[in-house]
Amino acid sequence: MEEPNRVNAQAGEMKAKLQNVIEKANGVCERLRDQTAAAAKTTDKTIRDYPYQAMGIALCVGVLVGVLAMRSRRD
Repeated sequence: MEEPNRVNAQAGEMKAKLQNVIEKANGVCERLRDQTAAAAKTTDKTIRDYPYQAMGIALCVGVLVGVLAMRSRRD
């Protein structure tokens, strides 16, 4: 008779721990969502303020990635 009570107690403890972890994960997710939105707004403003510099940087990064990809294919 005592076994079902102990199992129910353990299940209740595990459920409480799981609920706590879910709440923490939701908090982290919300914080990351806010940080991502802020970074996207900052990036958008910077690109709108300096469009030609942004295109130049994107071009250079693209060429660099292309050169590295071609280089690794030869090896």
